[in-house]
Amino acid sequence: MLNAFSSIHNPQSPILYLDPKTMNISLNWLSSHVDLNGKAIPEISDLFTFAGVEVEGIVTKGIASDKIVVAQIKEAVQHPDADKLKVTQVDAGEGQLRQIVCGAKNYKVGDKVPCCLPGAQLPAGFTIGETKMRGVESKGMLAAAEEIGLPKGEDGLLILPEDSPIGVPVKTLFDSDTLLELEVTPNRPDLLSHAGMARELATLLKTPLIKGSAGVSPASTTPAPSTFIKLEATAACPFYAATRIDNVTVTESPEWLKQRLTSIGLRPINNIVDITNYVLHETGQPLHAFDAAKVSGAIVIRQAKDGESFKALDESEHVLTTENLLISDESGAALALAGVMGGLDSGVTESTTSIILESAYFTPSGIRRTSRRTALSSDSSYRYERGIDPQGVLPAAALAISLLESRSPNGCLTQSAGTLPPAPAPVSLDLDRLHHLLGNSISTEAAEEILTRLGLTKQADGTWLIPSFRQDITRHIDLAEEITRVHGLANVPSRFRATLVPTSEVDAAYDADMILRRRLASLGLYESQTIKLISEAQLPDILPLRPLQEGDLIRVKSPLSEDHAIMRPSIVPGLVASAERNARQQAKSIRLFEMGRVFRNAGGGKAVDQESDSLAILISGNADPASWSNKDRAADLYDAKAILSALLPNQTISLKPKDRENFALGAEIKAGDQTIGVFARLLPSRERTLDFTSPVFVAELDLAKLRKLISAKSQVDDLPQFPGSTRDAAMELSISTPNADIEAILEKANEPLLISYECFDLFTDPSGQKIAADRKSIAYRFNYRAADRTLKANEVDAAHQNILKLLSSIQGLIFR
Repeated sequence: MLNAFSSIHNPQSPILYLDPKTMNISLNWLSSHVDLNGKAIPEISDLFTFAGVEVEGIVTKGIASDKIVVAQIKEAVQHPDADKLKVTQVDAGEGQLRQIVCGAKNYKVGDKVPCCLPGAQLPAGFTIGETKMRGVESKGMLAAAEEIGLPKGEDGLLILPEDSPIGVPVKTLFDSDTLLELEVTPNRPDLLSHAGMARELATLLKTPLIKGSAGVSPASTTPAPSTFIKLEATAACPFYAATRIDNVTVTESPEWLKQRLTSIGLRPINNIVDITNYVLHETGQPLHAFDAAKVSGAIVIRQAKDGESFKALDESEHVLTTENLLISDESGAALALAGVMGGLDSGVTESTTSIILESAYFTPSGIRRTSRRTALSSDSSYRYERGIDPQGVLPAAALAISLLESRSPNGCLTQSAGTLPPAPAPVSLDLDRLHHLLGNSISTEAAEEILTRLGLTKQADGTWLIPSFRQDITRHIDLAEEITRVHGLANVPSRFRATLVPTSEVDAAYDADMILRRRLASLGLYESQTIKLISEAQLPDILPLRPLQEGDLIRVKSPLSEDHAIMRPSIVPGLVASAERNARQQAKSIRLFEMGRVFRNAGGGKAVDQESDSLAILISGNADPASWSNKDRAADLYDAKAILSALLPNQTISLKPKDRENFALGAEIKAGDQTIGVFARLLPSRERTLDFTSPVFVAELDLAKLRKLISAKSQVDDLPQFPGSTRDAAMELSISTPNADIEAILEKANEPLLISYECFDLFTDPSGQKIAADRKSIAYRFNYRAADRTLKANEVDAAHQNILKLLSSIQGLIFR
């Protein structure tokens, strides 16, 4: 989001939103807290990983190519043949404008952006050239931050500072750095900041923090009694502090601050925005700034009224309930949805001269409930709903105030209302249990030294005083876990090997699933994993094993988004969505499968919350890999049947036609006499809507039945000792007669000498010259053999005549 949690809004600049699911850490920034000299990046990554902080990615910041230059957008007009593209004219310092087709939406005419000239090498491994996009010439590419080697920022183009010289290489504007993308577990909100990560890393490295890196001390931030704060909802907001700062000038930030923010993918906006962003990522405490001129009277922290409306910073409108906490003024005007997002009308602008800076402690459960209900999420809500450090509320505000005053002296007054939550209760460490758990691999002194490095203090009675930023430590086992992860599991000796347990149904199911996965992978299919929630728009693609009735869908009561509103009754919609993305990336052959759980009611909702496991398969595009010896042939239903047959080699697979709603072609999949799934082809209109250029065939199978078939014992026959004999039969019959009718008769034929058969020819003539247009010719080869002797010709002929006699029962069939 724009900042930690801020309604500061520059109308001339797009709001910057970051993905709150991971934490971006700059090693340059981290080095201001802890000495990292001599520490290699892989070593730091391993330390975090083994301590329980997942390293999702490592990005070395820096731009290598000189052909990525600063360009100014002079014109942007709609592409004549594409709704989502625009044709821009940019000045790249070449003396004439350069035409580039662009699909981003976050820029405006006059913005300066990175322009990749033909010949520019990008980190993704490809070289920029001149091309045509939907018939319009494009001489280069306008780039996003991550496309040129910088940390991921906002969606769309990287907007460069206004004073960037046109035509100079973009690499001259940025310093080198290494960015760690870390995933922090929900119980460790203390790590959602550079100071918190530095504290953790200092513990692991056994090195002290750099003095003076902790910001402003709490002693310097004692607030005055409240006169302009009315705290009415003390359960949802135990403590609220606000500072009024007058004589503020909204201006550009100093260079060091802008570098700090750009190092983690944030775009500098102005001094107010940048300071609140900096404090959030430095200390982990969200701040919020109001334009004081837009606040009437005191600030009121209250529960929203049922049905009260709120317009958020992102211009979305929400109807609130009494469960939502609201920040308003005495007139009742909503200023912010507490802890989640600021209001559109209360933000700071370039004309602001006085601000009210908020720093508060909100109850985590209330913020989590509001964020889920409104589907609003920000860096602030991400931290508030996990629990911030109560003792960091006032120091964070003081740090922001000091940074503002360092720009120009301002008169300010800090007030507070409420009481900060109490410190965590002391916890006892049971040394006997600890040594038993760790196999006496660590001494008592070493264990206590680890706890001390983590910020805990041993008291006279032997209990340990827990710092306010570690609200997750409440029991002996929590202390033991902290000691173990810092000590390292690799240093704990193994005391015994794993014990043998009998095979369970779960083991058998896993083994069967792995067999199916290996077979499908060997057939050229790729495994896909999709989310178990689908949207209303995906319902036409569902292919449940049993048709749905009204009431059989399971809908999410409060979905996070429209795309995740229904528990999937079928895996096929997820595969279709994956295939659609691949098709739009010009994939020539798409072969996907997924195993997973599906959810539905039954009988129109009479039987509820049924869950089962399914296997879904999708094929589209070329049937075979591209080769000089292969001509392009689109995959068809016979390719799908071949995959099913190879999946269950000991079963006779057949497709029994059965219409399915929303599909052009439908059939039941049978293994012998047992129905194991359903098969279909998407409607051509649906295929065109999703930009498929070839037919899309899908199948969904009952995984429980497949497991039984896979696990069943296979019967092995002796190799034949006597030769067999073949006979061919060509038949002419109605073109509407399905081949399944022929196979059904052959399967039921009680002819002991017939061991196998196969269809080897099919002929039709729509013109009606060689065969009637409503007729077809089909040819089969029949294999005969006896296990105890070599068959004579008359025996083979007799058996063959029996088969032909059975086939002649098909209406309209004649032998050719």
